[in-house]
Parts: sequence; C-alpha cells; structure tokens
Amino acid sequence: MTVSLFDNPPLVSQPAAQPVPAPTPAAAQAPAPAPIVSNLVPLTQEDVKRALPNHLRASVTQNLVDTLNQISNDPVVAENIRDNFVSYTSVLKDGKFKTEDYLSAVTYVSFKLMGFNNEDAYARTFPLRYSALLGKGASKKDISAYVSAYHKGKLVNLIMEQSLVPVWVLNQDLAQKAINHLAVLMTTANSEKVQAEAAIGLLAHLKKPEPKGGFQINLDTTESSGMRDMREMIEKLASQQQELIKSGQMKTIDVAAARLINKEEATDV
Repeated sequence: MTVSLFDNPPLVSQPAAQPVPAPTPAAAQAPAPAPIVSNLVPLTQEDVKRALPNHLRASVTQNLVDTLNQISNDPVVAENIRDNFVSYTSVLKDGKFKTEDYLSAVTYVSFKLMGFNNEDAYARTFPLRYSALLGKGASKKDISAYVSAYHKGKLVNLIMEQSLVPVWVLNQDLAQKAINHLAVLMTTANSEKVQAEAAIGLLAHLKKPEPKGGFQINLDTTESSGMRDMREMIEKLASQQQELIKSGQMKTIDVAAARLINKEEATDV
C-alpha cells in the first residue's frame, strides 16, 4: 500500500534541546484528546476516472487512488485536497500533464490556500524529497531555489489561477463599509462640496448594472437584397393569381391551399 505523502510533518531545523520537565502526577495529567475519526469514504478507481478528462482516465492506477485516499492523516486536509483534485481538473484539458504531477500540484496549492508559505507547502507535499535535501546538507538558498522553481511551474500556476477569488468578492465587506461612509458624508459633512461628491459616489456605486451578453436585438430596417427579391416575387405571384381568379382559371380556395415550393425541392421530386 502506498505510503501517505504527509505521514511526516514539515521538516524544519530542530531547536536546541530543552530541559525535560518533571513528570506530572497521574491525577493532574489532562486526558488525552480523542482521536479524529475520518468519515471520508475511500475513492475507487471509477470515482477518480470520472473526475478526469477522457484522455487521462486510462492512466488512473490503483496506486494513484491509494495515494489520494491516504494523502493526509488529517481528515480535514484530506477532504480539502480531494475536493480540489476534482475542482481543478479543467486545467488538464489543455496541456500534457501526468495525473501524478497533477495530484502533487493540487496538494501544493491546497497547502498554499491554507496559509502555508512556499517552503512549508513544498515540504508537506514532498516530505521525502525535502528530507533528502536536508540530509545532503543543501543550503537554505538552494532549497529556496528548488521551491521557487516548483512554485513557478506551469501546472501549479494554472491551478493557482483556478483558485483565485475575484477581488470584488474577496472585499465585499470593505465595499459595503465604503458605501456606508459615503452615505454618512452625504448627510452630515460640513462642506457642501464633500456632500455633493459623496452623493455622486453613491450614485455611481449603486446604479443598476448595464445589461451584458451577446444577445442583442437588431432594429435595423434596411432591406437586404434577398428580402427585396422575395418581396418582389411574392408581389408578382399575387398579381398573377388575381388575374387567374378574375379569368375563372383558378378558384379562391385553390389559391388559399397553394404553397410555395423551393426550386431544389421540386427538382428532387
């Protein structure tokens, strides 16, 4: 069974050894916290395949599914990564990326979204790789370079772009505070100029949005050549039918039952 990517915590420099405190009497010890029970239902190969584009479904192995199911011992983190794995699959439609690389990039971005800095997110995503760097004595500068290179990779940035929240959504509370302040200035400011500017600002921010979209009604009444030809043909046909009715060669009921036949239709018959 595949070992979880996050069995190990982020690897950082160890602090100096601290003196061990005297053991606390058993009666004074706090009860151990209850273990976190995960209610996540393990994913199957079919579940993962349905989440991926058609051209990548054949690459879904049980090893990949096991890695995704064991991505973290923390059920909250695991659920977050699994949700993001499904949410950002649109980036796989364009570009040739491996599913394993996609899972790593989603994991890295998930930790970034949780507030971890680049190096911590990298260490949690690649604990063995990060441990190897520390084991061979890589300098802080070298590690930062490796982390920066991964952070600037195309796949990571495509996923980061998908995860961005529009500024106007992220700052809705500030926008409402600004509108409230404008309303206060409009009614209480000592300067009439400030009152007028606040009123103009309110009108600008509270006006009804302009309609968007490509649906437009064209009211141009200019007659095209095709419409003109059709109109002239119908007028000519009506005149001919009137003459035939007057001469008794056609009855009114026959004219009402008549229909126009496309020339191509008549040829095919």
